[in-house]
Amino acid sequence: MARVIVLGAGTGGMAGAYEIRELLAAEHQVTVINEREDFQFVPSNPWIAVGWRQRPETSFAIRPYLENKGIEFIASAVDRIDPEANCLYLRDGSQQHYEYLVICTGPKLNFAAVEGAGPHGGFTQSICTLDHAETCFKDVQALIDNPGPVVVGAMPGASCFGPAYEYAFILETELRKRKVRDQVPMTYITSEPYIGHLGLGGVGDSKSMLESELRNRHIKWITNARVSRVADGVMYVDELNDDGDVKKQHEVPFHHSMMLPAFAGVDAVAQVGGLVNPKGFVLIDEFQRNPRWRNIFAAGVCVAIPPVETTPVPTGTPKTGYMIESMMTAIAHNLKADLEGGVADSRGTWSAICLADMGDTGAAFVAIPQIPPRNVTWFKQGKWVHVAKVAFEKYFIHKMKTGSSEPIYEKYTLKALGINRLKDDE
Repeated sequence: MARVIVLGAGTGGMAGAYEIRELLAAEHQVTVINEREDFQFVPSNPWIAVGWRQRPETSFAIRPYLENKGIEFIASAVDRIDPEANCLYLRDGSQQHYEYLVICTGPKLNFAAVEGAGPHGGFTQSICTLDHAETCFKDVQALIDNPGPVVVGAMPGASCFGPAYEYAFILETELRKRKVRDQVPMTYITSEPYIGHLGLGGVGDSKSMLESELRNRHIKWITNARVSRVADGVMYVDELNDDGDVKKQHEVPFHHSMMLPAFAGVDAVAQVGGLVNPKGFVLIDEFQRNPRWRNIFAAGVCVAIPPVETTPVPTGTPKTGYMIESMMTAIAHNLKADLEGGVADSRGTWSAICLADMGDTGAAFVAIPQIPPRNVTWFKQGKWVHVAKVAFEKYFIHKMKTGSSEPIYEKYTLKALGINRLKDDE
């Protein structure tokens, strides 16, 4: 019998655990370890932050649903990983041994990289966690009571830009509904070299389409933006030129600001030499496997992926839900092959699919492969995307509760986009 531990129960870890449990023989044990008792559907956080959703709608207790599928669940943070001893040391004082480890922790939110950033001890809000989104909502309520300038965007080194655009447009829509939009100047500040870069070198016509949307909503922007520090009500920004030199310095006032931070590896993972790169992201081969410890796999935001291109202000490459799902599917098949004496040669589909809500409309894109040049580049906009994302949220949460191992992103999102299949060679 082998014990497989899945570390993390986010959109990748929990869905992947169902798939691993279904593929492996019954004598093997599957355990999920997560720092919290509850599952949180992170893509809904922009809605939480403006009061369009409440915690019970996007979060639920993990234990009963995993245990119903024969998956052990442990709610505790991990303090240390000992890959030589195949052991995890948990904060609850226990030691958990494994034959295989699947790391799906997500990232550490590196607010400390910019002085004054972050919702705890800083001056900017975040939508990266449910707790952060709820805190952000309180700040939005204060903004509505006392309207003033708003700054939204992404810090230097950020790799997840879609939610920042989503939040800017969703907040703008909410401010219009509350009849205070005319009292709230908005500025989008991003480390991207241009609007619509998205950490992907752009996708189709994303630059002009997103610029047009920002113009139509009277949202100004600063790109190539290196935020140097944040004070109470003021953001200090160096705007760089294409050579990386300071073109202009800005002091941007705000009553409310939501800035996505750069990511790093979580502490327990980042401290394991040989497992991670200098930023603490897990090194993997094409089969999602660590080159040094062959019984450790990783998927999702915690894995090391090089940037698409060098930019004046550092930007990372995003890992979208579809990519994460395909990574987990590859891991499940590789675990099965390993345990049965076969060849672990399954690969994830390194392509990007995204449904981005924009309040009263939305944008969707497909990039195959994610890193250009591409075989398929597709970017569309319309109210149907907003409807599709709302429906997908309900569908995903339902499937997490029923324990389905079907490829949710591939089956549902592609159907919403009118695409039958998605392969790297198409």
